Amino acid sequence: MSSSNPTPIGDSAGPESEPDVSRMKAAAVASAGAMKRPNFGPAPAPLGPEALRFADEHADKAISSIVVGGFARLAEFLLITLVGFATQLIYVYPAEGMPALYPVAILLGAGLSIVGFQAMDIYTPHALRTFVRQNSKLLVAWVAVFAFLSLIAFFFKVGDSFSRVWLGLWFSLGLLALVLFRIGLAFLVRHWSRTGRLERRAVIVGGGEPAAELIEALQASPDSDIRICGVFDDRSDDRSPPIVAGYPKLGTVGQLVDFARRTRVDLLIVSLPISAETRVLDMVKTLWVLPVDIRLSAHTNKLRFRPRSYSYIGNVPFIDVFDKPIADWDYVLKWLFDHVLGALLLIAALPLMALVALAIKIDSRGPVLFRQKRYGFNNELIEVFKFRSMYTDQCDPSAVKLVSKDDPRVTRVGRIIRKTSLDELPQLFNVVRSELSLVGPRPHALHAKAADKLYDAVVDSYFARHRVKPGITGWAQINGWRGETDTPEKIQRRVEYDLYYIENWSVLFDLYILLMTPYSLLTKKEGAY
Repeated sequence: MSSSNPTPIGDSAGPESEPDVSRMKAAAVASAGAMKRPNFGPAPAPLGPEALRFADEHADKAISSIVVGGFARLAEFLLITLVGFATQLIYVYPAEGMPALYPVAILLGAGLSIVGFQAMDIYTPHALRTFVRQNSKLLVAWVAVFAFLSLIAFFFKVGDSFSRVWLGLWFSLGLLALVLFRIGLAFLVRHWSRTGRLERRAVIVGGGEPAAELIEALQASPDSDIRICGVFDDRSDDRSPPIVAGYPKLGTVGQLVDFARRTRVDLLIVSLPISAETRVLDMVKTLWVLPVDIRLSAHTNKLRFRPRSYSYIGNVPFIDVFDKPIADWDYVLKWLFDHVLGALLLIAALPLMALVALAIKIDSRGPVLFRQKRYGFNNELIEVFKFRSMYTDQCDPSAVKLVSKDDPRVTRVGRIIRKTSLDELPQLFNVVRSELSLVGPRPHALHAKAADKLYDAVVDSYFARHRVKPGITGWAQINGWRGETDTPEKIQRRVEYDLYYIENWSVLFDLYILLMTPYSLLTKKEGAY
């Protein structure tokens, strides 16, 4: 197959042609779903000094450019509408009242304006931070919208129903408001760009000449939001030099997992050719546990797929292997769901929590609350609140020994609140503090075990459940997989349900789990001690 005449997969490629993207993706997902990881030998060595120095640099939390553009659209729609209604109220209302045609024209004009601005491509991060060029495009779209509104009024013979002074005021004041808003937004976007919040921090997986060509293509691509952190490659021979296109090799693929948990990494780009399918899949099986996007570089491949198989960074094509779960607008919806509903549930639960606290205080000496270190999002350590259910001198913060049936360490009140999960209510404070979600994989204690083995030793890809923020309740819990994990099968099944939740998340799914939780607590009490 020559590079000058590539054969699109699925059109005329024969069965002996190189592997297609759908099969590679399916193989990667199947391997991940089976939770098998490649044998890279002994545990990776600790990160080197250069990797540690880079990982220890402060990295602000990223802001999605998709969300910024969406909020800009919403803000401008509301701004145009507000100016239209304000000018109607000030100029038209004293003489004519509130004719119904005005709101129709205002809402139609606001909607057409956003469509026009989108057509002029002024919602990209680059456009949002360059207000001089974007304002000239905005003016062209704004004039076109009012010309179109005037044309509609002419054809429907309703032009005489509108005040020309109002139309002039709406046009001029609306344009002024939009320009001022865009100037302010440009300064804000520039600040976010300088602090790295609007850039995607990327790591190149695989070194040598392919990585060098990829880096050069990304640097030559206009309007790229990529900041390359470094290169990770298992090879240490001449095929993978210590410096690739000016970027250092920071470690091996195994060390990359530790690196991505120490600092913010948004994107992993595998620079290996598609023909190296086995090596690519081995890397993916190791890296998919991270909450990042994983892309396969396609810019040097002789094999060509259909255009819809690619995503692009600037002009550079990539094949999407894994996407970060709950990103962009999904993240916003999840955040609102947790904080709005979480605050309401906390207020509603305060009387019950006061009664539980009183019962604990009467039943045994010691504090009412129990704090325990657990793994959170991307293996970050968080301190989870619970009502104390054990005698103070027998509490086990590290969960070295899991609670079993008739455990003598549990108090009388503790047995009740553990069986009903009332001991989890203080975790609503963790939700409000953005450490937990209402719904997600349950956070486990640091040394929790199944059959005397740590969870991650029992289930190979156990930490893949930490690609999203943990929750108070979850899909595994309402299906009966809660409480004691005295056998490997129990934690295996719990992880399987957690991974299913991550891959199929939606707000409605969260709501369903939340509504089913009380029913599950009443009907599925096995294993909860």
